[in-house]
Amino acid sequence: MDKEEYKETENTQPAEENTVTENTEDASAENSISEESEKIIHEETENKVIKPQYDAFMYEPIGFQNYIQIKPTDLFAEEEARIRKQHIRRERTIIILFFLLILITISLSIYGIVSDIMKSEKTLADIGKNQNIIIYQSSKPEGANDLDNFKDENGRYTTEGAASYVRDSIVEIYTYSDAFHKKLLGTGSGVILNQEGYIVTNAHVLSANGFHDVYTADENIYSAKIVGRDSKTDIAVLKINASNLSPAVLGNSDEVLVGEQVIAVGNPAGLSNTVTDGIVSAVNRKIKSDSTGFEMNCIQTNADISPGNSGGALVNMYGQVIGITSSKYASTLYEGLGFAITINEAKPIIEELISKGFIGGRFRIGITLIGMDSEAGITSIEDKLGFELPEGFKGVYIDSISEDCDIANTKLKAGDFITEIDDIPVSCYSELYEAISSSYGAGDEVPAKCVHVYENGKTSTYDIKFILMEDTSGNY
Repeated sequence: MDKEEYKETENTQPAEENTVTENTEDASAENSISEESEKIIHEETENKVIKPQYDAFMYEPIGFQNYIQIKPTDLFAEEEARIRKQHIRRERTIIILFFLLILITISLSIYGIVSDIMKSEKTLADIGKNQNIIIYQSSKPEGANDLDNFKDENGRYTTEGAASYVRDSIVEIYTYSDAFHKKLLGTGSGVILNQEGYIVTNAHVLSANGFHDVYTADENIYSAKIVGRDSKTDIAVLKINASNLSPAVLGNSDEVLVGEQVIAVGNPAGLSNTVTDGIVSAVNRKIKSDSTGFEMNCIQTNADISPGNSGGALVNMYGQVIGITSSKYASTLYEGLGFAITINEAKPIIEELISKGFIGGRFRIGITLIGMDSEAGITSIEDKLGFELPEGFKGVYIDSISEDCDIANTKLKAGDFITEIDDIPVSCYSELYEAISSSYGAGDEVPAKCVHVYENGKTSTYDIKFILMEDTSGNY
């Protein structure tokens, strides 16, 4: 019973007895209902946390009895659940903000790109409009390119001066296999020797049965004929019918000094009048041609000498030709290692080719051979024989024999070996040539020892004599 009901009972004490009885019964009923309500509320809140709440018109909080019955673990679980919910809400908010930031960034990037494209089109369209662009260009002083400006009081040229001085003396040579000049075999260079149209070049640039065109520095084209060629020295002479040519000045290669500045002028890869510079790396180099094995006196230089430079000129700083460049004497294994046939050694060969058309005293044996001075040569011989050679065996393998030579009338057969010339052992071309040329010439009879090798490793030896044939073709 609450306070208001209690006051009302006190004020009604003088009343009738039956009224008191009714009120007492009503109070008991109310108490009974209140107890049942509290029991129900207690049962409902056993598993539910209810914090006490203060009524605005009451002194004590409502539900205090139930609150003090809550276990501490329930309060902790409730707080943990509340914190977890807050964390989830924060994470969701962060994720949403992150994606919004990415979306904004992408949008701004796209806008920037599109804007730049639109502006660039306008900028490109505006280029050249109402703009006064100035590009500065200047010329050399008047007379700066005069040849005299590149030569000192002693007659020595600078690099550009020497190149300009010798330029008109260098020609480009094209070799064809047909008279219609459709099938190109190769190109090379040449040096004009005199105003009559004689030109020196390398023998390997030309073809004995080919057709040749000569291009001069003034871009004129002339048909050329072979005056003479010598494959052993790799020197040949052509002639063209032309006038007003600019012949080169030949120097003295005996005066060349190591370290002296030089230029090489030629036509590598068809690039006319290409100039490369360098120095004389060495003099009096005895170099063998990679095609014939013949030894020539050469000047070594680090100036680039490419196949198209063959037949070109090695020139000193006085504009003098001191050598004829040849790729046949150049190294294919090392860069910066080129050679030029000295002009002093080439000059008598040139003169004899002009006067006679060939080099006198050249002989021809009439064989093709494979030497045993390299592993590659030995392997090639064994491949042809089909078996291995006996250990320590040496000689030159006869690959073929020309029927028009005297050696074809001897017992020597293709597949056999020449092991000695006049009791001198030979195992390669250079040894064979040296043994013959040191004692014999064209028309002489040469003694030789030959060997036939059997598959079982046994050998049979026999002697022959053959007459050297004179060679005027320049092919041997």
